[in-house]
Amino acid sequence: MTSTPTPPGLARFNVLAEHTARAALQAACAAPAWADRLLAHRPYATANDLYAASDAATAALTPADLAEAMAAHPPIGRPRPGDPASAREQRGMAGASARLKAEMLELNLAYQDRFGQVFLVCATGKTAGQLRDAVRERIGNTPEQEREIVRAELAKINRVRLARLVEEDLSP
Repeated sequence: MTSTPTPPGLARFNVLAEHTARAALQAACAAPAWADRLLAHRPYATANDLYAASDAATAALTPADLAEAMAAHPPIGRPRPGDPASAREQRGMAGASARLKAEMLELNLAYQDRFGQVFLVCATGKTAGQLRDAVRERIGNTPEQEREIVRAELAKINRVRLARLVEEDLSP
């Protein structure tokens, strides 16, 4: 049985100086506790090992850690200017009608009023209508239900972003 070689992007990540690796991780998820846990398990033999570590680290986030992670996410429909990851992830909203964008803004504000945080969803690959439907569906959740959904959505976002990190050339 032959072993699968470590993907080149992951191999580069494994040997980055800690401060550089931390910066790359915190660009994916702003919670320092999440980055600490992933750094503690380097090197990773496979991308799946990295994703599993990410899932475990996301599951272990305290409410304060989760709030730190969420604070770095812009509202759906308003990607952070100059942030290509934000724009790429929210691409489904780019072609939305003015009416749908206005509705999404209202829904985002209602969600934030109800839960005290930005509406978080893994928007990659979703249309504007799907994103609107997601916030409509979730706004009726209890805070406890929503906290667990948010954690699951953050785990999906982290995986998407780690996949890009593993594929990127991280060399200086």
